[in-house]
Amino acid sequence: MYQISFLDLLWIAFPLLFVYYIYQKWSDDKVTIPYALGRMFLQLILIGYVLTYIFETKNFFIIIFILTIMLVVASVISLRPVAKKNNKLYFISFLSIFIGGVITLAFVIGGVLNLELWYEPRFLIPLAGMIFANSMNSVSISAERFNVEYGRSFQYESSRNIAYKAALIPNINSLFAVGLVSIPGMMTGQILSGVSPIIAVKYQIMVMCMILISSGISTAIYLKLLQPKK
Repeated sequence: MYQISFLDLLWIAFPLLFVYYIYQKWSDDKVTIPYALGRMFLQLILIGYVLTYIFETKNFFIIIFILTIMLVVASVISLRPVAKKNNKLYFISFLSIFIGGVITLAFVIGGVLNLELWYEPRFLIPLAGMIFANSMNSVSISAERFNVEYGRSFQYESSRNIAYKAALIPNINSLFAVGLVSIPGMMTGQILSGVSPIIAVKYQIMVMCMILISSGISTAIYLKLLQPKK
């Protein structure tokens, strides 16, 4: 695989500055993008070193601890667009992503991949990260959309339906576009590392399906738990 140096990465700074200029000009927000990019850089550098250690360990409790942290962070970030947050809402978000994620992981790890050691970190951590992150994004979109729609009409079912459909738009668009508009990240990475395109395709089909499943289940649970008591 072609090695990328940190110096090479500086080339991407030029278009980033252009996007930042437009963003801060039109949104009057000069902080969010630099803060997000800074966090992204530090988090990825850190996780690179952490994963090196995790992939070498077979300690069940360490892996479960890492997955729990990932779930907690995902549930907190998912409510970022919501103006009024409380402990109950955070719990609903956590429970939704947890249930949707665990169900999907169980079928992927135990069924599709059929690993001898189900908590093999080299497989479990990256797959769980993809699942939790996409569930987080779908829950986040549904949370924001539901609040807007419910604030207008105070009709739970119609607000729920609109929010659910909106939350799955990115996932469904990806299904339509894959192979025609885009070659997704996992498939691209495998091909660049020398894996047969046919093998990469099989893995990508698994990934696309698991993302839709986890997002769909997590979002449905989140919206269902928001239903007002009669």
